[in-house]
Amino acid sequence: MLVRSMSSLRSYLFAGIILREMGEMPSFQLGVIGALFLSVASSVSIVICNKALMSNLGFPFATTLTSWHLMVTFCTLHAAQRLNLFESKSIDMKPVMLFGILNGVSIGLLNLSLGFNSIGFYQMTKLAIIPFTVLLETLFLKKQFSQKIKLSLFVLLVGVGIASVTDLQLNFVGTILSLLAIITTCVGQILTSTIQKRLNVSSTQLLYQSAPFQAAILFVSGPLVDQFLTRKNVFAYKYSSLVLAFIILSCIISVSVNFSTFMVIGKTSPVTYQVLGHLKTCLVLGFGYTLLHDPFTMRNIIGILVAIFGMGLYSYFCVQENKKKQSVDLSLASQMKDKDSTPILGMQDKEISHDAKKSTKDSLV
Repeated sequence: MLVRSMSSLRSYLFAGIILREMGEMPSFQLGVIGALFLSVASSVSIVICNKALMSNLGFPFATTLTSWHLMVTFCTLHAAQRLNLFESKSIDMKPVMLFGILNGVSIGLLNLSLGFNSIGFYQMTKLAIIPFTVLLETLFLKKQFSQKIKLSLFVLLVGVGIASVTDLQLNFVGTILSLLAIITTCVGQILTSTIQKRLNVSSTQLLYQSAPFQAAILFVSGPLVDQFLTRKNVFAYKYSSLVLAFIILSCIISVSVNFSTFMVIGKTSPVTYQVLGHLKTCLVLGFGYTLLHDPFTMRNIIGILVAIFGMGLYSYFCVQENKKKQSVDLSLASQMKDKDSTPILGMQDKEISHDAKKSTKDSLV
């Protein structure tokens, strides 16, 4: 009887877990949609803000500004943690520290790549992040990408390339910096997803733990990188009240940008985050033409339309593959449940037969 009760309990618990996961699927999907929307809205907003700050107000210190972004992000999360808005989890700090330093280095390398290369080659560097990420995940994480997903990514990259890539002036130092920027960016984004899953931490907890290291590496190297690229000293710059206002606004928006970045990668994948990044590029081009009256050609329009078509294909194929995976998982779970319930019925029949024989024997006595 005890064995039967334990088996029944295990079956009910197993079924309960399945039902709970099925009930949580809509909330998970809402969380993903919210993270994607927050990432797009905040990223486009900060690009427009920074463009006004650097192009119109003459504040060219991008790397130093990023270090301020991360410092403000950490301070905001620290205040939120003190107010018990999220729980700080104790984790192994060595991988988090290395992860934070790697992310800080990748930001510096991307800025150096932009400084040493033409804008067209820099855009090609950003485009190369997606196929390199796919390659790394396939080789080291054994992740499989279907031919449909690869096709949609190819269409997306072609569209973004048509819309944003202009000249392709190559030089040795710029090429080396671009390769290093691609490698560190891809590894950093893959680690963002991997660390969250393996250490069982949320995106907020990981960002809170790693932001100080990212801020520290950029706070030290940022002024040097900016001075090398712009021939200007960030500490000698004359800050007007309008410049300070835009810097504060940029730092406030950056909290949402950093938070949504970790959330999107944690809930989806590094490749999906890069696809989202190219959507932001298309939106920035559109907003630049509409609000800032940037030059816009038929080539830009065609490229954006092709890129959006590629994003639509990628989203459709991802949804179809996820549905197929969920259907297979539920089918396997149902088979396991049936397998668990079979011995119970056998034991019940055996016990009934035994009770019947015992009853007959007692009546004869």
